[in-house]
Amino acid sequence: MVKVRVLDTAERAVGNRHATGALDLARRLPRLAIEARRIAATAAHGIHGRRQAGSGEAFWQFRTFMPGEPAHRVDWRRSARDDERYYVREREWEAAHTVWLWIDRSASMGYASALAQAPKIDRAVVLGLALADILVRGGERVGHIGLTNPQASRSIVDRIAEALAADRSEPADAPPGLPLAPLTEAVLISDFLTPAARVREAIERMAARGAGGHLVMVLDPVEETFPFEGQAVLAELEGPQTLRVGDAGSFRALVLDRMKAHREAIREACARRGWTFAVHRTDRPASEALLSLAARIAERDAGMAGVRIGGGG
Repeated sequence: MVKVRVLDTAERAVGNRHATGALDLARRLPRLAIEARRIAATAAHGIHGRRQAGSGEAFWQFRTFMPGEPAHRVDWRRSARDDERYYVREREWEAAHTVWLWIDRSASMGYASALAQAPKIDRAVVLGLALADILVRGGERVGHIGLTNPQASRSIVDRIAEALAADRSEPADAPPGLPLAPLTEAVLISDFLTPAARVREAIERMAARGAGGHLVMVLDPVEETFPFEGQAVLAELEGPQTLRVGDAGSFRALVLDRMKAHREAIREACARRGWTFAVHRTDRPASEALLSLAARIAERDAGMAGVRIGGGG
């Protein structure tokens, strides 16, 4: 019988181990992959002639001024209308280089079996922070939805980790359906074990203005194989419901069919908007998921550059 456990709230909390693990993973990523992504991004800039920062650029939107930014970036006229915040005038090229993370920290992410290398929450946080580090080194600006503004700080891992650790709100089990600006990208990391309709609605809202996105479904191997026999009790981690099963072996086919249908529904929701979707199991190395995700982001960036080139001709 495979042993499983569920992390409590304190064990699921983001801490130094996540930041340390993310930096270690990002630094172990093969240099060739990092260099390939940098070259691809540089080539895309050169081909479609993206303008550099400076006067006369097209205004995109206002965003909140972040500590550590040069004071000359503050738009004083806009800031004068707000007693609590300063604002920066964000330009088109900056918005086009923004990646929004969302990392699921709900109760179901605390699931871990003896077959896994790490609990789902640990794998999701480390994967998201490592990706942020790589993207910033490649020239992108990264923020976590609902917690941090996009920034290109070399200490991005620590900044997002600190924001996650300081967040005391009840973690949501589905991504927030916030419309994102065109040309930005979302990276959503979760087990997505919530009704597919909620995930589909969030994707539709995020992509409504043309934002791209990538979903990584993080699953424990037990959730993909259901290797139980005999009597078993299935408990809802984010609710009070339980189900006692007399013969878990005969129940396996139903569980796996339901899981497959759920996964395909989310895959189809992504495909409708041209978003990517991948499943990562926690019995596999985190580097596999990171390499795959970085490659998909680079591939989409190259494709978007091609669209802009074609549209301009």
